Amino acid sequence: MSRRKDVPAANALWGGRFDGGPSAIMQAINVSVDTDRRLAEQDIDGSVAHARMLAACGIVAAADAEVIVTGLEQVRAEVRAAEFQWSHALEDVHMNIEARLKELIGEPAGRLHTARSRNDQVATDFRLWLREACDRIDGQLAAFQRALVEQADRHAETVMPGFTHLQTAQPVSLGHHLLSYAEAAQRDRGRFADARKRLNESPLGAAALAGTAFPIDREMTAKALGFDRPMANSLDAVSARDFALEVLAAAAICSVNLSRLAEEIVLWTSRQFRFAQLSDAFSTGSSIMPQKRNPDAAELARAKPGRIAGALQSLLIVMKGLPLAYSKDMQEDKAITFQAIDDLELALAAMTGMAADLSFDIKTMAAAAGEGYSDATDLADWLVRELGKPFREAHHVAGAIVKVAEKQGVPLSALPLETMQAVEPGIDARVHSVLSAQASMNSRTSYGGTAPARVREQIARWRERLKG
Repeated sequence: MSRRKDVPAANALWGGRFDGGPSAIMQAINVSVDTDRRLAEQDIDGSVAHARMLAACGIVAAADAEVIVTGLEQVRAEVRAAEFQWSHALEDVHMNIEARLKELIGEPAGRLHTARSRNDQVATDFRLWLREACDRIDGQLAAFQRALVEQADRHAETVMPGFTHLQTAQPVSLGHHLLSYAEAAQRDRGRFADARKRLNESPLGAAALAGTAFPIDREMTAKALGFDRPMANSLDAVSARDFALEVLAAAAICSVNLSRLAEEIVLWTSRQFRFAQLSDAFSTGSSIMPQKRNPDAAELARAKPGRIAGALQSLLIVMKGLPLAYSKDMQEDKAITFQAIDDLELALAAMTGMAADLSFDIKTMAAAAGEGYSDATDLADWLVRELGKPFREAHHVAGAIVKVAEKQGVPLSALPLETMQAVEPGIDARVHSVLSAQASMNSRTSYGGTAPARVREQIARWRERLKG
């Protein structure tokens, strides 16, 4: 049977120094179990490694260590089955688990906390949790990239307007446009991988702040928990939270990158653009306007950077100016971080789903790609290539021809040859070969350019990179 929820305050594990229990207000501000219970699995993993190390070093009897490990695994089973009863009176995940362990195995449970503190314990748990979060997010980003690559493969030859300042600039391949987000996601993966590498050191054994007089083996516990090494300075081990800040920074940047595609989905699916449509799976309706199809999933993903960047800022302010080593302020780190990671993972799932779900109106996009004199740069380039003009002069001539076309209300391709020759006599009929959105897109063959042949190369590279 699991412990009752109403454990008396006198049973608090730190209670020997105190005659009375905490006030209701003190208990309310001090308790963290509703938040840090998410660390239960990591806490048990750390305790199992610690117990086995204590036995290997002769600090506790091997028989006691085995009883402790068996009891911890029973606690784990209760947690997984949602049968564990959490008590606010026991403050946090660590004390709840230890108290339940004592109920299960009795006196040996009291030996588990030898040579450690809640300070190094929570730092270890938090690093383990964030390491798992980085691994999950990396997998989710890879799935997002695969969805983008699949769409890019379908639309390598689909022409669309490229924009600067949200004004029509030059025609580009839709596949090329989508793959730009795969590139950004790869950098996001790199930031999480870098953060994971730096956080993967073990605080366990640093104890409260100064280390311990017991002959422990910190290399053993670090290896058992998958850390690269134990942290070299006990003060740093218990006080550092820059590992969480770094993960939050990576999360904030990632969420901003996702929000840019989310914004484009909002624009593309609008009646004004009509470039794309989301299915019912990623759209909602209006309670009053029956015609509405709203891209709410994209809008909500677009909003997530506010929460995630806010979490980064919040933890920066919590940590600002804290003296070494541990201060209770740092208890605020987990609620902030857990929520931010939850938000990012939900945004990633939504963006991956929408990236795969989008259907595109190829004709509308092609028509828009040819608007706004998007082939003007191609005209200037033709003047450079064929007539040998300096680019600045060619730019001026092309601008003057665009001005004439605007006055006549026609695209460059419909402008009579003699009208163009009135501006630049050297222009001949060959110029019409470059005056279309498709020709413009196809001509951009430089490395990293938007020509479909180059996009196909990018797709092949991404398929190879995303294998497995």
